[in-house]
Amino acid sequence: MLDHISVKGARANNLKNIDVTIPRDKLVVLTGLSGSGKSSLAFDTIYAEGQRRYVESLSSYARMFLGQMEKPDVDYIDGLSPAISIDQKTTSKNPRSTVGTVTEIYDYLRLLWARVGTPHCPKCGKEIRQQTVDQIIDQVMTLPEATRIQVMAPVIRGKKGEHQKIFEDARKSGYVRVRCDGSIYDLTEEIKLDKNRKHSIEVVVDRLVIKEDVARRLTDSVETAAGLSGGLVVINIVSEDRDLLFSQNYACEDCGISIEELAPRMFSFNNPFGACPTCTGLGSQLKVDPALIIPNPGLSILEGAISASGWNNVKGDSISRMYFEALAKQYGFKLTTPVKDLPPEVLDVILYGTKGEKLKLTYDRAQGQGTLYQAFEGVVNNLERRYRETQSDAMRRELEDCMSERPCPDCGGKRLRKEALAVTVGGISIHDFCQMSVTQALDFVGGLELSPQKLLIAERILKEIKSRLGFLQSVGLQYLTLSRSAGTLSGGESQRIRLATQIGSSLMGVLYILDEPSIGLHQRDNDKLLATLKRLRDLGNTLLVVEHDEDTMRAADYIVDIGPGAGVHGGEVVACGTAEEVMNTPGSITGDYLSGRRKIPVPAERRKGSGKFLTVRGAAENNLRHVDVSIPLGTFTCVTGVSGSGKSSLVNEILYKKLGADLNRVKVRAGRHDAIEGEEYLDKVIDIDQSPIGRTPRSNPATYTGLFNDIRDLFASTPDAKARGYGPGRFSFNVRGGRCEACSGDGLIKIEMHFLPDIYVPCEVCKGKRYNRETLEVKYKGKNIYEVLDMTVDEALPFFENLPRIYNKLQTLYDVGLSYVKLGQPSTELSGGEAQRVKLATELAKRATGRTIYILDEPTTGLHTYDVHKLIEVLQRLVDAGNSVVVIEHNLDVIKTADYVIDLGPEGGDGGGTIVCTGTPEEVARCEASYTGQYLKTVLK
Repeated sequence: MLDHISVKGARANNLKNIDVTIPRDKLVVLTGLSGSGKSSLAFDTIYAEGQRRYVESLSSYARMFLGQMEKPDVDYIDGLSPAISIDQKTTSKNPRSTVGTVTEIYDYLRLLWARVGTPHCPKCGKEIRQQTVDQIIDQVMTLPEATRIQVMAPVIRGKKGEHQKIFEDARKSGYVRVRCDGSIYDLTEEIKLDKNRKHSIEVVVDRLVIKEDVARRLTDSVETAAGLSGGLVVINIVSEDRDLLFSQNYACEDCGISIEELAPRMFSFNNPFGACPTCTGLGSQLKVDPALIIPNPGLSILEGAISASGWNNVKGDSISRMYFEALAKQYGFKLTTPVKDLPPEVLDVILYGTKGEKLKLTYDRAQGQGTLYQAFEGVVNNLERRYRETQSDAMRRELEDCMSERPCPDCGGKRLRKEALAVTVGGISIHDFCQMSVTQALDFVGGLELSPQKLLIAERILKEIKSRLGFLQSVGLQYLTLSRSAGTLSGGESQRIRLATQIGSSLMGVLYILDEPSIGLHQRDNDKLLATLKRLRDLGNTLLVVEHDEDTMRAADYIVDIGPGAGVHGGEVVACGTAEEVMNTPGSITGDYLSGRRKIPVPAERRKGSGKFLTVRGAAENNLRHVDVSIPLGTFTCVTGVSGSGKSSLVNEILYKKLGADLNRVKVRAGRHDAIEGEEYLDKVIDIDQSPIGRTPRSNPATYTGLFNDIRDLFASTPDAKARGYGPGRFSFNVRGGRCEACSGDGLIKIEMHFLPDIYVPCEVCKGKRYNRETLEVKYKGKNIYEVLDMTVDEALPFFENLPRIYNKLQTLYDVGLSYVKLGQPSTELSGGEAQRVKLATELAKRATGRTIYILDEPTTGLHTYDVHKLIEVLQRLVDAGNSVVVIEHNLDVIKTADYVIDLGPEGGDGGGTIVCTGTPEEVARCEASYTGQYLKTVLK
């Protein structure tokens, strides 16, 4: 049996024909500088080949439905197991996905509530039991005399198919009519249904008129209908076209409310039978938000306080001006008064209308003056009506700028219909259970008391729920609630959720490839993660982890260090072996940092700042407990704390959104807080995250930083270009003129291959150079525009050294550690860390105002210690220019170099949301209650 995986001749991306041997059934860490080729080896070579071999073993028909893997550029790989990749990019943005549905715990909960739940009346809350035929008859007989009714048996409810057998059986049994999807059909005619759609079918058992002597016949009909449908009866009141559903299963005698047989689908918010009908199971609705209509209440209406589409034009003879003037006249206010000073009842009329009262509107058109009397619907109602009625996507997007998500008015954000929420297990509804954190949920399930009969049914379900909740706890996600939307999870959290699911599957002999699982983890939680990874390894699996974290490297059985540099300077194996062997390998930068030969120095002194503060008062978003936080301006501030302690809620949801709305005029609603003080000391806020700098291969570092504009201007100013009459637009591959039209400036042509992966071939006309022949004939210092875009930053610096505008932008790219990146490298090929550093370089190249605040969320994601070193130097440069930098971070090297630390916690979720301590790193290290302080202590020694 092979005890290792051997890779021969790997050449994907920047890998230089390397050979690697990786031991099997071990925890192996792949490390190296950002851009050195780690992911190319792990994902583009080993995982791609493992996946491709599996897919190749399937039929060509099955392969049509699977994302085809391209054959990686490698000679051969031996000893490969089936590969499972757990990366960070798989967070679902679907608003219907929650932690419960992603981990499949919710499926078991639905089963538990359906099988052992106790139903209650959604109206009065009384426990409800099954209804007898006599009780059903009594209720029907309370209808007014002479009411025409139809007694129906619901034989099919929301099932796909043509259901011809149902019609055939009804015909044979002597029934004449059925109702399909709300329409009555005669059984003598042929009924065709779409087999791919869900249908509801009711057999019409009898048609009656309510009168005193009808009770006996009604009883027979109800019994017949209940027999056909398994206990359900629908009474259709013909004149009102209204249905009454009765069930021999469950009903409340007092309120006359019946509910259907408990089934798992009744508890699913993704199924029409369980979802709240108002919000269709989303739990929220897009509603026009007055705070977004009037972003600055300090302005008057004439100054443009109302910024909603259609209402923001108050100049001249506009319709909105006409309405506002009529309102001002009728309700006695001035259009020059700031909105915040208007009486509440006036603001209510402006936003929600005159409630039927008519306004006197005076208009002045070219054809003469006129007067009109008309009610005013209000800005909010007008926007909501236009949103409902518009067919235009562009208009819908424009109106959505004024809308925010609000909890559904009917279910209050609980997603389910009232009947489902009224079913309890252990005294609580399924939604209440999902609102618990994983720790609380485990305690609840552990202490659940059920009757012996119910326990017999629930035993196996509870076992599955406990084990899955236990796995979530073991990967450090004990603070999450099952109702948390999957879209709000960080990359690290979603990755660990998938990791927990894999442990639950207990597979053996699998090759797991993980992409930086320690992201978003505090050192305390990292220990739990390592224990989890070792458990997967001990089951008999091979773990290949792309990682920069020192603790993970020290815990690994084997390390492969790729380098020595990044990009064209990387792609080679620098060192292999245990952590000890890598430390002793000369030339390994990873070994240098592991052994302490190189380290990130602690600053000699901490900045005191400008003496001014930015203070958040009463922060209460998510789990924050009405805390007040002050950030000293003119400093490098780190916000720390265990995962789930409230860092993102404070910085991203409150601070960034509030400053964005006030300083940058972005239409967003900030998280709950009382006030922010000190905004007057700032002129703008900039969020530098790891989202791609562009979604298509057309965007690249040159276009993003503005370098491309300067380079195009330079080429347009050459004698060649002037002689031919070429302007800067000639040198763009995004517009007609200078680009190659055969490939529309892409350089590649996509060929669809049916059940094989699509192939991209270089364009035959321009040979992948993107431009036409005439454009490429224009040269600057012997190079054409394609050759300039093909240069790395390293090569471009000496080439442009006499042009300060271009040189300075290139220098900032070099300073942030991107010397190896090509100017025209497609943004789709850049990692998250590289994209973030392109953004940093763009900011560095701008002239500093000294009044900017920069916000970064875990900027060390995907960065080697060597790159972290460079990143810190860049951030310190931003602060030296008088700006303020706020960073959410777990990396101790970044925290120890900060001027000021704000530590949140002490725990995650419900146990967090308070300020544990603030001060310099040294002061935080002395704080016994701070987990961050405990780890900082060892680093600062």
